[in-house]
Amino acid sequence: QVQLVESGGGLVQTGGSLRLSCAASGRTFSGYTMGWFRQAPGKEREFVAAVSWNAFSTFYKDSVKGRFTVSRDNAENTVYLQMNSLTPDDTAVYYCAATSLMVTMSKYEYHSWGQGTQVTVSS
Repeated sequence: QVQLVESGGGLVQTGGSLRLSCAASGRTFSGYTMGWFRQAPGKEREFVAAVSWNAFSTFYKDSVKGRFTVSRDNAENTVYLQMNSLTPDDTAVYYCAATSLMVTMSKYEYHSWGQGTQVTVSS
């Protein structure tokens, strides 16, 4: 399995931006589909975005389309989530995850998870 470490979270005002990073260890990073999920207090962990191993395919939760962009750099073993026009509804702990499957939005199909990074958007 791959080890994942997220960074880049923080406190931002409504309308602001953050860029999350997820650094992966292991030589097989380029073979994994990478996903971003988030979990707000008292809520289920939900899918946010995913990118295929070759970055040819990306998928997004409807509410973040046009605001968030997922990308990856296989040479740097890193996946990113650029988040713009943030709102308080985006407040959550954000997790990156890896799967050997094709791009999927199901959290149950991801086998490796990072520890999460907190994103707080103030109104």
